[in-house]
Amino acid sequence: MSKATLSQLEAGRGNPTIETLDALAIALRVPLTDLLARDTDPGPVFVPGTDLADGEVGRELLRRISSGNSLEIWRLRMPPGTHLDGVPHATGTIEHLLVSSGHLTAGPSEAPTDLHPGDLLAFAGDAPHVYRTGPEEADVTVVIASPIIS
Repeated sequence: MSKATLSQLEAGRGNPTIETLDALAIALRVPLTDLLARDTDPGPVFVPGTDLADGEVGRELLRRISSGNSLEIWRLRMPPGTHLDGVPHATGTIEHLLVSSGHLTAGPSEAPTDLHPGDLLAFAGDAPHVYRTGPEEADVTVVIASPIIS
């Protein structure tokens, strides 16, 4: 790719082909989709768990987290009848909850979602949010994606 083409693209005056964008993605070591679209709606995004037949192997993409984020992976274990208020994180942070076992009501304080084993919920972590268990404990994987500030 020529310097002139790259300069035009950087200035927002170019109209690149998909081949040009693919070459840029490879050079930048990012997926092509990072150059084409950006998640602007932090959710909530709810992905229900799916059933699997006995002996079947399942592989499902639950959520793609774009580059340019710092990721933290947490295990959250909550006993029955527990209520936690989530402290808002930095602007642009998205929380992803994947329920391993139990049941959990979680997400934005004004509209939490009931979650069951296998369910995934992604929501804006930069706003007030809650986590609540009912009569059984919950085991949840929490991935916090925060924008990298340079």
